[in-house]
Amino acid sequence: MTFDTFQNSEALRFGYGETALGIAVVATGPNGIVALFIGDDREKLRRDLRNTFPHAEFIYDQAGLADTIAKAVRLIDAPHRVSDLALDLRGSPLELAVWRALQAIPPGETRSYGALARALPLAATAQEVGAACAANRIAVAIPCHRIVKADGSISGYRWGVSRKRRLINMEAVA
Repeated sequence: MTFDTFQNSEALRFGYGETALGIAVVATGPNGIVALFIGDDREKLRRDLRNTFPHAEFIYDQAGLADTIAKAVRLIDAPHRVSDLALDLRGSPLELAVWRALQAIPPGETRSYGALARALPLAATAQEVGAACAANRIAVAIPCHRIVKADGSISGYRWGVSRKRRLINMEAVA
């Protein structure tokens, strides 16, 4: 279950960028990026934002977010590089622990859902790690693409299994 910190109306600014993996939409709140989605269709990405944050007021601000969008695009196009993006992570204590553990996985490496669960400071199952990955709103900066099945095969990814495979391959080459 996702801890929803967006109960009250909140203004979120957003804009789009073009990446090697498709279109990115970046949404920011007062403390940093709250969403970084990757897809193929701007309107669908905008609907996904509205569905994810149903109480938010969205302000299109392409020019005002130009630097943040450029950094997000660079990260997606080179996921092995260290990012200085300000992230506004909002989730349950377990989700936050999973997302922090994902950020600690070195680029080019993967972990299984179960291995990550065992390494967390909170008791968790592989399924709960998977649920936290599914709840992740910030592609690549929270590297859920580095999680694989116990046998090493690639499984689900919010932004598509083919994108997950490409991100893993991009990091391995780097």
